[in-house]
Amino acid sequence: MGMQLRVLFSLVLVLLIVLMTGSSEAGRNKKEKGKKSSSACKEWQWGTCEPASGDCGNGLREGTCTEKEETKIVKCKVPCNWKKQFGGDCKYKFGNWGECDTETGLKTRNGTLKKALFNAECEQSVKVTKPCDKSKSKSKGKKGKKGM
Repeated sequence: MGMQLRVLFSLVLVLLIVLMTGSSEAGRNKKEKGKKSSSACKEWQWGTCEPASGDCGNGLREGTCTEKEETKIVKCKVPCNWKKQFGGDCKYKFGNWGECDTETGLKTRNGTLKKALFNAECEQSVKVTKPCDKSKSKSKGKKGKKGM
């Protein structure tokens, strides 16, 4: 009978991993609210997403159940654009870009935390910057090509 329980648990675990990776947040909420969650682990501690190569892109995350000494691995992704600095687990809502600071040549915008996934520790608010003349340099480049 112990072997049957192990096989059943393995199948349930695989199914949960597929659900979590397939529908991310939605699948996770359904699992937590479902009746089957009482027999599964209630307290998972999640590690950071480790990209397969480099410092961004698709990778894997390890989870550990503190109650039952179980581990599982799920697929994850670290953004490769400017959001990389916040990681894939901290989701922010950003406002509009501010005016150009002539001293630094940068403009900024603020973001407030919308959602923290996988028990991530996220800053409540963040600030991002970009060069002011980024769009101006493109238009100057086009004008230069026309003149040639």
